[in-house]
Amino acid sequence: MLKVEHLKAGYGGMPVVHDACFEVKEGQIVGLIGSNGAGKTTALKAVTGIAKPLGGTITYEGQVISGKKANDVVKLGISMVPEGRHLFGKMSVKDNIMMGAYLIKDKERKEKRLQLVYEMFPRVKERLKQTAATLSGGEQQMVAIARGLMAEPKLLILDEPSLGLSPKLVGEIFEFVKKIKELGITVIIVEQNVNVTLEISDYAYVIQNGETVFGGTGQEMLANEDVKKAYLGL
Repeated sequence: MLKVEHLKAGYGGMPVVHDACFEVKEGQIVGLIGSNGAGKTTALKAVTGIAKPLGGTITYEGQVISGKKANDVVKLGISMVPEGRHLFGKMSVKDNIMMGAYLIKDKERKEKRLQLVYEMFPRVKERLKQTAATLSGGEQQMVAIARGLMAEPKLLILDEPSLGLSPKLVGEIFEFVKKIKELGITVIIVEQNVNVTLEISDYAYVIQNGETVFGGTGQEMLANEDVKKAYLGL
């Protein structure tokens, strides 16, 4: 579904990612793990058109999308839930969610998608009229994921979805990730929470200093003592 080959990307012409290589098969959860500043987020921003690729190739469903604008990438079916959530604090929860559906003109499709989101996040449905700024961190993360799902993505990218959440809420967020896969949506997840990420990932890659240094199934990584010590801090 997605193939990233020898990606080089950064900001202002300065590379942060030097040689990222990974691929994602349809229906999988794929984890990208590594230390802070390793280049995981920058690689995904290059996929979504937010950061400019400086080299390499990004192919999505057989089409080269390297350098495409972010709004064109969304039209292809790729949606990203950014680190830090980036909600509009003064807007209502419902308005924040509906921002994700700005490309969908058909009212019935919007309504159908909205009902799916309400079913997945009943707590969000209870708070539709509240402003986003009044929600807890966990609730805000749910709204951010709901907004991402409203775009009807085929591929959903989650950047640090558990950041700043209590252990109980972290568990909830990862349960939502598994439900998203059950809907037939392919998922890429970037996470500091390595153990849980590898437990739910069909495949995972370690990115270190802007390069992909290891790839394997989540279970292989959890079982490999060298990988755990060298790259995962376990």
